Amino acid sequence: MLRTERPGDMLPVYELLSAAFGRSDEAELVNRLRECGAAVVTMVEEEEYEFMGHLMLSPITINGMEGPWLGLAPVAVHPDWQGQGIGSDLIREGLDTALEMDWKGVVVLGDPAYYSRFGFRPASEFGLHCIYEVPADCFMAMELQERGFAGVQGEVLYHPLFDELPDDPDEQPDALTEESHF
Repeated sequence: MLRTERPGDMLPVYELLSAAFGRSDEAELVNRLRECGAAVVTMVEEEEYEFMGHLMLSPITINGMEGPWLGLAPVAVHPDWQGQGIGSDLIREGLDTALEMDWKGVVVLGDPAYYSRFGFRPASEFGLHCIYEVPADCFMAMELQERGFAGVQGEVLYHPLFDELPDDPDEQPDALTEESHF
């Protein structure tokens, strides 16, 4: 069942994220984003209390300006359930929910072949760039509403808590895999 995350989901979501990323850093990030109120959209896929997937959207800034934009991260599917479309279902539902809440645009850091299926395009087409050292084509954006990024260009910042994730390549899992990323 695909649904909005509930308060009682915290522990199983923590365990799911730790399994998907092979470490607890992203699980801690999600907990802290929840605590500070930055978790705007959080979705889970679960069946009979078995948690298979999780998605979070949180506000971003562009050139230091707050606006109607979100960052899609993290998205995770438990290793036992990867390759079954759960990540895709979570992303579609998360984007639909963000649109219903009147958010105008979303950015994501991930595999271009995967995220382009949902309508994401290179963020550079909108004049946006990522502060993280990643291949330019892996930083993507999508307008949820027409002209969602109109009038803004420049550097995109995720919530400051994202900066606390390890940035040493030896400490970081492959952030660009299809079913679990940043």
